[in-house]
Amino acid sequence: MHGRILVMGGHEFDRLDGNEAIVNHIMGLTGKESPRICLLPTASGDPEDQISRFRRSFGSRGCEVSDISLFRLGANPIDVSAHLMKQDAIYVGGGSLVNLVAVWQPHGIAELIERCLERGVMVVGQSAGAMCWFEAGITSSSGRPEPAPGLGVLEGSLCVHYHRDPDRRTRYLAEVGKSMPSGYGADDQTGLLFTDGELTEVFTAREGAGVWRVTPGADGAIEEPIDATDIRPEPPVGNPHDVVDDFRALNTWRQSTSIR
Repeated sequence: MHGRILVMGGHEFDRLDGNEAIVNHIMGLTGKESPRICLLPTASGDPEDQISRFRRSFGSRGCEVSDISLFRLGANPIDVSAHLMKQDAIYVGGGSLVNLVAVWQPHGIAELIERCLERGVMVVGQSAGAMCWFEAGITSSSGRPEPAPGLGVLEGSLCVHYHRDPDRRTRYLAEVGKSMPSGYGADDQTGLLFTDGELTEVFTAREGAGVWRVTPGADGAIEEPIDATDIRPEPPVGNPHDVVDDFRALNTWRQSTSIR
């Protein structure tokens, strides 16, 4: 595999819990002051709220943002190949791993993105949009955490939302202990950058969040923490009311979000 794929255990398009730092880091990795970034929100069914939050998050920093809705190509036709080839980064959103792979297959999206990678376009993915690049992952597409095949662009496996979803982590450890390929457990607001198929960077944008290498052992799976670079910026000095507003927004998000 040629090119760079950045996978994240979880990332939201808001200011909270290190998400803003991740956006800045993605922009820095492109090497462009105003990078062109296209969202593929297929895994969640191309929801308008995800698209608008993505556009607000990256667009407010000067990125040239766009999105491609495979579910709306009939109403909004676009040359998908030509558009993706022109990007500096392609961001694959979260949702259902099973649905993502199923919808992409007839459109040939995976093969197209591999060609983009060879052309130097960086691929970014979170949650299902991260697991899809590996041989396998643990999905909650049908409710309970279950193993599911990915596209196999990267070797091994990935489990996202690692400590936020204990049942998913438990199932992942059991599967790697049996027959699932070795891989990684990634907390929300952490990332792993693969360059030409090799792991070249691990980062965390939230205190307490980490990444683990998971391998089979004699008595089940073995977890080993991986040293990660902290990409969190220094806390800004601002109006204390802003902090209160952020905590209120964080509590609202925690109550409304659902793990997929």
